Amino acid sequence: MSNKKLAGKKLVGSFVALITPFNRDGSVDYAAFRTLLKSQEDNGTAAILIMGSTGETSMLSPEEKKKIIVETAKMKTAKMPIFFGCTGNNTESTIANVKFAKDNGADGAILAAPAYICAPEADIEGFFLDVADATDLPLGIYNNPPRVKSDLNWDHLLRIFKHPNYVVHKESTARVGQVAQVLAGNPSVSVMCCDSPNLGLVVPTMSLGGHGTANMTGNIAPGELATISTPWTSYTEAENFKNAYLGLLPLLHYTYSAINPVAVKSLMKAIGLPAGDLRKPLTNLEGEALAKGIRIVQELGLDKRYGYRVKPVAVAAA
Repeated sequence: MSNKKLAGKKLVGSFVALITPFNRDGSVDYAAFRTLLKSQEDNGTAAILIMGSTGETSMLSPEEKKKIIVETAKMKTAKMPIFFGCTGNNTESTIANVKFAKDNGADGAILAAPAYICAPEADIEGFFLDVADATDLPLGIYNNPPRVKSDLNWDHLLRIFKHPNYVVHKESTARVGQVAQVLAGNPSVSVMCCDSPNLGLVVPTMSLGGHGTANMTGNIAPGELATISTPWTSYTEAENFKNAYLGLLPLLHYTYSAINPVAVKSLMKAIGLPAGDLRKPLTNLEGEALAKGIRIVQELGLDKRYGYRVKPVAVAAA
């Protein structure tokens, strides 16, 4: 999908933050990337984010990040655009990351505020605008204060979204009013939210006219998240949403039962998806913590729908 086409079209539906699969030796598993991307496309995912927090991006080396962009961009199709997490530790490094992504085939880049520095809102607003001025690659904002300790209020966001390069917004605060104010401002971006049931944003975002969810539970239940993330244009979509969302609540709570992506990646490995292990110091779930997730997959019938090869807990944790 060309950048110009993407910039002139709102993304709608399920925007899945993909895990980064690893081989047994800890290297990036590119064959697994191809398998996972095909499965997402086959099950209705609208777009993919690679190297978000779900992709363990903070633990990847600069060389790994570049190679992931180069190799996975070759796997994209016209149907499902691929965005890359490109936030650096300052403005200049972020601009360099975005330029590298564009030069190597990215459809877009997702940006959060640089972590750890806890910059004030005015400085973060300037950061997002400076990066946008330096590229014509479609961009998205991930407002994620729990991870980066910087937060943007809706008025800052609406000013940023006047920049033509911004095409998507992911909200990960617990402020329903923030989502409402952004949607009321009618920006030209797709307004999405995190799928965490603890934040409680999915129902109000979709009911107020949101365009989808930017989620990580779609790594395991892509079809269900595609239904949950379908914009409401009639009562049919609302009814389908209600049934899918209420049915999937056990899995949504499970995938957010540990710091992202510990639960989702551990469970993916346990049900036979090519995920590999978490990168240290993170470790995979074991015992009852893992068994609970396996039971949820089975109770929801996801193993039958997707052909997952559910392993006994002792084997899955090995």
